[in-house]
Amino acid sequence: MGKQTKTGGDKKGGGGGSAPGRVKIGNSMSLKNRKSKMPVGIRDKATVKRLNMYKTAGPKRNRDGQIVQAAEYQEKAKSGERARIEPNRKWFGNTRTLTQNALQRFQNEMGKIQNNPYQVVMKSSKVPTGLLQETAKTANVHILKTETFESTFGPKKLRKRPKLAAENLSEMVQKIATDTEKHDEKEVPAEDEPRDAPNDYIFQAGQSKRIHAELFKVIDSSDVVIQVLDARDPQGTRSKYVEHFLKTEKAHKHLVFVLNKCDLVPTWVTKGWLVNLSKEHPTLAFHATLKKSFGKGALINLLRQFSKLHGDKKQISVGFIGYPNVGKSSIINTLMHKKCCKVAPLAGETKVWQYVTLFKRVNLIDCPGVVSNTSDSNADMICKGVVRMEMVPTPSAYIDPIIQKIKPQYLTQAYKIEEWKDGEDFLAQLCKRMGKLLKKGEPDLDAVARIVFQDFQRGRLPYFNTPPNTRPEGEERPTDMSFIEDTAPAEVDEEKTEGEASSEPP
Repeated sequence: MGKQTKTGGDKKGGGGGSAPGRVKIGNSMSLKNRKSKMPVGIRDKATVKRLNMYKTAGPKRNRDGQIVQAAEYQEKAKSGERARIEPNRKWFGNTRTLTQNALQRFQNEMGKIQNNPYQVVMKSSKVPTGLLQETAKTANVHILKTETFESTFGPKKLRKRPKLAAENLSEMVQKIATDTEKHDEKEVPAEDEPRDAPNDYIFQAGQSKRIHAELFKVIDSSDVVIQVLDARDPQGTRSKYVEHFLKTEKAHKHLVFVLNKCDLVPTWVTKGWLVNLSKEHPTLAFHATLKKSFGKGALINLLRQFSKLHGDKKQISVGFIGYPNVGKSSIINTLMHKKCCKVAPLAGETKVWQYVTLFKRVNLIDCPGVVSNTSDSNADMICKGVVRMEMVPTPSAYIDPIIQKIKPQYLTQAYKIEEWKDGEDFLAQLCKRMGKLLKKGEPDLDAVARIVFQDFQRGRLPYFNTPPNTRPEGEERPTDMSFIEDTAPAEVDEEKTEGEASSEPP
């Protein structure tokens, strides 16, 4: 009998190859014989599942575009097959129910809190604000009620015939030729003939797209928005557009009014505006100066309260917005007690927004002045300090509104002129008194008009709007400029802030 020899296929098939049914674990993507913990260099079970998940793509289609194999988790259940929903512990939890009366009461109470500027919802994220929106008031217009489906998409749809200027190509060519002839026949005005000057770009200060972009940067970055108002004309320097935007789009941000330059008006005027404006938003009186400030402690305490209110944040940002030349940068310098922002008694000194750290948890943001009320006349914009006087070509043309706003005794006390007929006569007398004369003794009206406007903008000429339903209590309205000490035109110190006067706050 011959000796039996071992062949390579007895135990190892294929001459030393691996046994049938076995795979090389290191390179395979199969989950067979795969454990949660594998040796170094071998993929574990979780890694293989994750890699297989990356390979899952959309459905497989044949040449005709029909789905042969559906994508993962998109297969349809077969008839009679049981589908199972993933269990969740919330099935067995308590279900919160709310009656209609309780819902109405909740809507009324939350509506009062949201409309009250002195109340804040501490945990607004846990409040079901969706219940506050009544679907009946905000329901969309039903399209089918406007136009039926059959008349729009059905077989009996009615298509509107487009309005064409020409029915064929020849008519279109003829119309083009006619229009070209009419265009060539237009009379071009000669160079010597006078033309209507376009709207002066000088009076569009604070209305550019760049300035509005800076404004919305400050609003988006701020938790508290402080709108700085001029105490002489608070309603004229308010931005209704920004207030409406904050109320509708950014209701979670706090809005505060600050009446700056309160040293330029009597005390009863400041009290009256505080009472009227406090009905809408919290209002503070302020006098911005590095030496004798007023309202600094109250504003700092308010900012500290806001920082404690937002305890979940590491720090809060406070943005200062308002008209040009109302004293936004001056208030920041007063709070810091040093010159951090560049200031000047001119409009448009702040070009871009800038961050200033007040405390560890409070940051201040300075914003360029923005003009939102575009319906103001050129004279009103000059009175509000929006325009730089050196840029106005003929300031003497806008002197009449200034003379009408200021009482005659104030002008007499400031410029020693007793009587005048109109604005031009007033400027002519002032030119002779100041020595502002041109050749042949003609008065330089524009130069003197710039001096009067600068005195008006810097508070040397008393002017203020009376608060509604307010009368001076315990004191008579002043007939002189006693509440403003420095009335003589003088050079403005660089350390003094915008609109600063040397008098103490009333």
